[in-house]
Amino acid sequence: MTATDRLSTHAPTPGTRLGRYTVERVEALPGVQATFIQLRHDLGAQHIHIARDDDNQTFAVFFPTVPTDSTGVAHILEHTALMGSRHYPVADPFFAMIPRSLSTFMNAMTASDWTTYLYSTRNRADYFNLLGIYLDAAFFPLLRYESFRRDGHRFENADPADRDSELKMQGVVYNEMKGAMATPSSVLWKAVQKALYPDLTYANNSGGEPAEIPNLTYQGLKDFHAAHYHPSNAYFYTYGNLELTEYLDAIEAGVMAHFEASELDVSIPDQPPFTEPKELTASYPSSDTERGAQALVAWKLGHSFDPDLNLRWSVLSEVLLGNPAAPLTRPLIESGLGSALSDGSGYHDSFREGAFAVGLKGLSAEKAPAVQALVLETLERIADEGIPAELVDSALHQFEIAQKEVSNAGWPYSLKLMFRAVGPWLYGGDPLDGLNLDAALERLRLARAEGPVFEDIIRRELLNNPHRVSLTLSPDPAMQQQQAEAEREMVQRLSAGFDDEDRERIVAEAVSLLADQDRQDDVSLLPTLSLNDVTRKVARPLYTTEQAGGALVGRVDQPTSGLVYLDVQVRLPELSEDELELLPLYAFAVTRSGAAGHDYVALTRRVEAVTGGVSASASVGTGPESLDDLRVSLSFGGKALSRNAAELVSVLRDVVATPEFDAGRLEQLVKQRVAGQKASIVSGGNAYAGRLAAAQLSVEAALEERQGGLTALTRLEALVESGDWAGSVARLNALHTRILEGQARLCLTASGDDLKLDLGRLTGLFAGHAAEHVTAPLTPRTPQARTTDTPVAYNAVAFLTVPYTHPDSPALLALARLLSSEYLLKELREKGGAYGGGAGYDARSGVFRMTSYRDPNIGRTFGVFRQAREFLNGPLGERELTEAILGASKGLDPLTSPDTVGRMRFYGDLSGYTPEVQEAFLERLLKVNLDDLKRVMDAYLTPDKAAYALVAGKDPNPETEAEGLKFEVAAI
Repeated sequence: MTATDRLSTHAPTPGTRLGRYTVERVEALPGVQATFIQLRHDLGAQHIHIARDDDNQTFAVFFPTVPTDSTGVAHILEHTALMGSRHYPVADPFFAMIPRSLSTFMNAMTASDWTTYLYSTRNRADYFNLLGIYLDAAFFPLLRYESFRRDGHRFENADPADRDSELKMQGVVYNEMKGAMATPSSVLWKAVQKALYPDLTYANNSGGEPAEIPNLTYQGLKDFHAAHYHPSNAYFYTYGNLELTEYLDAIEAGVMAHFEASELDVSIPDQPPFTEPKELTASYPSSDTERGAQALVAWKLGHSFDPDLNLRWSVLSEVLLGNPAAPLTRPLIESGLGSALSDGSGYHDSFREGAFAVGLKGLSAEKAPAVQALVLETLERIADEGIPAELVDSALHQFEIAQKEVSNAGWPYSLKLMFRAVGPWLYGGDPLDGLNLDAALERLRLARAEGPVFEDIIRRELLNNPHRVSLTLSPDPAMQQQQAEAEREMVQRLSAGFDDEDRERIVAEAVSLLADQDRQDDVSLLPTLSLNDVTRKVARPLYTTEQAGGALVGRVDQPTSGLVYLDVQVRLPELSEDELELLPLYAFAVTRSGAAGHDYVALTRRVEAVTGGVSASASVGTGPESLDDLRVSLSFGGKALSRNAAELVSVLRDVVATPEFDAGRLEQLVKQRVAGQKASIVSGGNAYAGRLAAAQLSVEAALEERQGGLTALTRLEALVESGDWAGSVARLNALHTRILEGQARLCLTASGDDLKLDLGRLTGLFAGHAAEHVTAPLTPRTPQARTTDTPVAYNAVAFLTVPYTHPDSPALLALARLLSSEYLLKELREKGGAYGGGAGYDARSGVFRMTSYRDPNIGRTFGVFRQAREFLNGPLGERELTEAILGASKGLDPLTSPDTVGRMRFYGDLSGYTPEVQEAFLERLLKVNLDDLKRVMDAYLTPDKAAYALVAGKDPNPETEAEGLKFEVAAI
């Protein structure tokens, strides 16, 4: 009997009572080898359990939360609930548990109409440790006033101890949302929600509008918790291979036994339909008036929990927008009005009534009416001409792959299943509809046999639907300054009546809050693991190798659920500096262009019809023994159902061997890439700043920055300005010739007869030459600042240390974890008000970084970075060391799945990161002591070895002068 059979055999029958739970339904999920069990507690709590032979145990609890304003109450509550509870009265159990756990996922999230607390781990003891923390935090939080002030909002002087210094508004969520609402995607989508659902909770910003967050009172926070966080309003999700009663008994003891049933009304009604379409405008802070606008058309649809509507809209969205050749995407892009689909384009089932939106970004605001007209004209033409059946078949083919694939890539698979079920579940539908599409697919098949389906949907729910909004999002160069002035005026207005006593109180509260954050909690109250829980061995999946033509082929036997995965990694020959910089654009363009006599439209449709997608990416890495051993690779990959394995080989062969770059198409792609990269700066500024800093020290980092950082963006923008598309096509073609001179290593992951797949059409393409030495010029060793439209900063300092096999490398990894959890979290987030910050060490690149995220401070933060050595002289003990090592060990034992485990091992072995090398690193890590941490900091992380960079909305030099830092400033 297999483990799956055992779980199915032990599943209860409907009607069974398990304590105060009643089993309502039990269904097999044969497609994913699991059993679905739905239960209801006597208190009204609902519970889904997925019994599956998977040791990655998972927990989540969802609360429908329906804010009636934009003070961010749901979001601030999510933060403060995790900041001390009945049984764990320490300042921040959530962050304190991160280094005490071997979790594979751990977080909390606030959506428009729900809040969830969720985690997963492969360690049984860890699972129940975290369960106790999460249950106590959600249902019995302390909700201290200090926590509300720290993460919500508070008045604080620029110098907290000086009542005469400038009075400011502070708070972690306040600063987080200042950064979030400076991004065009956030501004656009919040405006769309408000426009489509003006009478519902969706009209509010559940995360919080910065101007409204100060309106939230402490009592309002507590009242919101009392109204929403109750078992009668709770939806529990568990997943794993333990006995069901183990999960239920723990939840009963931790929560249910302490409550009585309650009547709660968090229902969301239907939005009254519009009688005519609406037009509106919104603005965000940006100086890019030439290409910074977006134009969008959005509709309210039917109930998202209706399985037939949801499936049909999911399929139709894929048909219309799912790829560059899609019949709505292609005319929009080829119009030249904009450079890429607007943020939020596609079908959204994250509301009780769904939404569909489409438009363009990368344009000037005056072009918005033309875009909106083109959307409607194109939909009219599609409805009149009809949708070719093969496009629908291709979309359904993608759904088939998504249903079959069992992968932990990106997110744990257990959470992917959960989010498929949670939408219909929370809105009153059937959660099983999201997990098993078979019935809805059969109804769709029958409907298609009777006549047109999707053309009627386009006419009825789009063209003839007056519940439509046309939105123009415009960049406003003055808005950042106006928002800063509005914030100052808000502070002045709210403090206008303050007398001397009030000002002294603010100083006293600030000093008290700082003291509270310096207080040493009794963290022995929290459960923990020991170093004995760390897995000492890395995965060793079996694979075979063979030399075929100019390529090495690895074949990995894994239970891939009827899918085949194929990867082609090309170690490149000696390339010029220009070719190295061009490589990422080649990778971006090669799978989005034509090949083998087919234009990009024909190739895209072929890819959709027979594969689950193909991709290409450029990568840079070093060997385990030397940071100068730089390797540059170009990788191609794809997946397909078993029946299409040979077609996958054929598609990849055409893309790799005979790509066809076209000047017109390349112009579209470069403009899309520029738009995408610019959009990512404000949301990922810490990554860009970290690259800028490391590029001053590390050859690998310098090349990565020139390939994917702000330097790469500048180069692409210059290409757009020059318009030299014919010359760029010639450069790509020349680079293609060089790529085929490289050394290929193919990895096939499959099962059964699929492992015998003939790869000859790929293996003979390459000459087999790999560069012996790769280098790149370092950025000048000068602090670098890049300014853009953001009210917060992203600060970074970097150091170059040692290669992977060096004896000090494990200590540096542990040091990064220690500084993050014990020092930087408190200094940057708790005291400084930044949304995030920490230290990171990439043992394979040898680069050590400290960064901050959505940070209201600049000078103070660089001072914090510099004072890290003094922190190590403080009262650190075995607890802090053990937790640092535990946290560091998680990255050495990542969560894998059949699609990734063999590929990681095959390519890891080829690059020198063998199991023996990795296990030796782990053994050294487990022996690190506190003296080692101080020693490696003194050896490698001194101010004279530091490189600095930041991304911010202003010149940082007035604030960094006291730190002796002078930044070279350039606008993005």
